[in-house]
Formats: sequence, C-alpha cells, structure tokens
Amino acid sequence: MKSEKYKAKTLGELKKTGYKYIPIREEIRNNVIQKLKNKEQLFPGIHGYEESVEPQIIHSLLSGHHTVFLGEKGQAKSRIMRSITSFLDEYIPVIDGTDVYEDPFACFSIQAKKMVESMKDELPIRWLHRSERYGERLSAGLKISDLIGDIDPSKIISGSPLNSEGALHFGIIPRTNRGIFAINELPDLDYLVQVALFNIMEEGDIQIRGFPFQFPLDVLILFSANPGDYSRSGKIIPQLKDRMGSEIRTHYPLDRKTSLTITRQEAFLPESEIPLVFPSFMEDINEELTRQARSSRFINQRSGVSARFSVANFETLAASAMRRALLLNEKKAVVRPTDMGNIFSSALGKIELDPYRDEAVTEYHVLSGLIEQAFSVCFSEKFNSAQIESKIDGIAREIESCRSVEASDMMPSPEYRLILKNVPGLFDLISSLIDIHDDHEVASAVEFILESLVALKKISRKKSGKLNQFRSVDRY
Repeated sequence: MKSEKYKAKTLGELKKTGYKYIPIREEIRNNVIQKLKNKEQLFPGIHGYEESVEPQIIHSLLSGHHTVFLGEKGQAKSRIMRSITSFLDEYIPVIDGTDVYEDPFACFSIQAKKMVESMKDELPIRWLHRSERYGERLSAGLKISDLIGDIDPSKIISGSPLNSEGALHFGIIPRTNRGIFAINELPDLDYLVQVALFNIMEEGDIQIRGFPFQFPLDVLILFSANPGDYSRSGKIIPQLKDRMGSEIRTHYPLDRKTSLTITRQEAFLPESEIPLVFPSFMEDINEELTRQARSSRFINQRSGVSARFSVANFETLAASAMRRALLLNEKKAVVRPTDMGNIFSSALGKIELDPYRDEAVTEYHVLSGLIEQAFSVCFSEKFNSAQIESKIDGIAREIESCRSVEASDMMPSPEYRLILKNVPGLFDLISSLIDIHDDHEVASAVEFILESLVALKKISRKKSGKLNQFRSVDRY
C-alpha cells in the first residue's frame, strides 16, 4: 500500500511534499548506503557471491558505473541485473501522459514542456513503481530504431512536421528513462548500435535521424556477456569498452552446499498427496554430477555447465520417483540411484562436448562416466574406503555367491528386503544412511551402495533394458 507522501496527483500537490529530483545513479547510491547501514541482505536469492561478486557490485553501484557482467551461462547474470531494481526508490513521480517517463522538475521533451507550461500546478502526476523502471533486451537482432527510435510515419500522416520531435517514435532506452536498461549477450550487438550506445553512456543524450535537439537521458545501463566472446578481438568496439565503468566477473558456486541451495530454490516440484523424499546422498550425487561436468575434459568449458543442469536433473529425479510411487501405489516417492537413468533427457541438451574430443565419445558415454564419478566421490565422502575395505570385499563375495542382484527404477520397494537377505553385508552400510525400517528409503540406500561399488570397480553392472544386474567383476 502506498505511503501518504505518494498521494500527490498534480504538480502543485507534489511541490507541497518537498519532493526534489534526484538522478537515478544518485538515487541508487543513496539506497545502497542506507541498506548497508541497516545491515540488510542486499541480494536475496543469489547465493555463493557474498565474498566475491557482491562487493564488486556494491562498488559499482556506489560509483554510479555502467557495468558489464562477464560469466558463463547459468551464473545468475540476468538475475543480478534485475535485482538492482531493489535499490531504486519504491515510487517516483512522473508526468502522466508523455511518451517517455519524465520527472516534472527535469523534463526535456517538447511534449512535456508544453504540458508543464500550459497546465502549471494542475499538471497530472502519476507514481511509477520500481518494477516499471527496468527494461531488458537480447542483443541479437536489436536495431538502432528499436533501441533509440525512428521517424513514425503515422505521426507525419497526422500532421507532425518531418523535421520536428513530434514526428519521432522513441525506442526502448528513451522509454526506460529514469530507470535501468539491460542488454544480454553484448558481443552479438551490431556495431552501429554499439556506437549509439557509447554516445548515450558518455554524453547521456540521443540523436535520432540527425534531429538537432538534446534529449538528456537519466538511465543506468547494464550488460551481460560470455567472457570468451567479450574478450575476442573485434566483437566489442574499444570505445564502448572504454565507457564501461566496471567489469564484474561471475563464477559457478565454489562448493556443493551452495549449489544445492540454488537447486532447491529454483527447482519446480509440484505439490502432491504423495510425499516426496530426496535422500541427502541423492542430492549430493546430483550436485556432484554438475561439478564433475564443469571439470571434465570432454565438455567444452568455454560454454560452461549452467545451474539449470542441476535444476533440470533434480526435477527429473523427483518426477521419476513420483511416477514410480503412483504406478506401484507406494506411500512415499523416494528418489533412488536408478532414477539417474532417466536424467539423460534433461541433461544432454545442457552440455556441449569439446569439439576436439575423439568423435567416438558420445554425449551418452560422457554423461554415464560423469555419473559414475559422482557416485564414487559421494560414496568416499560418506564412508572411509580404507576402513570399510573388508566390508566392501565381503559384499562383493556375497553378490558373487548369489550370482547376481537385480534392481530397477520400477522395482517395488519391499523387494529390496530380499536383496538385504541375500547380501547381508549391505545392512551395516545402509543403516548409517537411512531409517532401516522404511522400505522406500532402504531401496534407495541399497541402490546407492551397489552403484557406488560399480563406480569403484568392486562389482560390475550389466543393463538389460531398465533392469540392472549387479555381479562380481570377474564374470565379464
């Protein structure tokens, strides 16, 4: 609900409130200072940047800089740019009825000046919310006419002289006056548009078709770009780079805990009557898979592996568990390691293989190998392999004695009790992970141990459709 001070509806009423025009970069600086004094959380929903990226953003905002954010895909560049609107005043007054947002005490268009002159204190005012003061566009295909403006034939037909301001249609940036404008994927921007932009950033005004009038803009401009493309010679004209106040480099989460926090925040998990349970080891495996992908020599690291890789796989794992519970009438949907076999649909489109790899190595081979690495890492974290070596060897012998152990993503949970009966060595390991009295969690934990032992080359696995057969190594 608006405060009392926002009730002014005319210029005369606004004058009585003592309102003064403040340029947007000064407005942002004042609000940043106030939030810092109040020890407020500055970037809610953005994790892992507290000690690295956030201080640089604060420095940029306090300096009033136009800024470019450099980072690979899925590093929250767009989210950061959108979050900067939180440093704007909640509402500001603008003239009601003009083509662009103009402060009544700092108007510049002929249209606004005529309204002020003719209406004086009766000039209508409307209060602009901070959410309306942000504009964003992709650079690909963006033209000068889109960004700045052009002659409007309809206005000429209606009688406006061709050489007058009244004949113009204003573009995106003028219409974002008194606000923040962001451009994604800056290196894809046409050279002519880049020239127009550095003039706006340096002089604060625009020129449309050479019309001789000053249009001073009050706007903060932000950009995002992939660092490889941004630094490539010829992609960005030197004059535009020179006008950038700050270049801020983003990064992927530095630890798995931060990655998991982001995944939980972003994942879409619809509510259901059947409770969904994500065992901690399965959350760890999903995040470790992403971390392994970000260091794999088979994946193009210049392209990066987005946080959306983790999120999409997390959602697919949850969907697989929910489908199983619904089809088998189980009371809980507990995510299992065999559900990892269903993430290929969500994962393969989000990784780009290294173009210089052996062509025989497919996306399927790479992802399968990364999944095994993730199991190996997470198992080693849960258990000290040196201390439980004898138990692992005992489990391998028990599996050999019963020839094979079978599991699948559609096997009913109670059937895993039979595996425990045939391979009792599993009991000691899974009892430290889950509630041993819960069949659904037992099923997930048993699969975790079996898949991990495959990754550690202690046992082998043969796939037959959806069925996984676990056997001793020497059977192959």
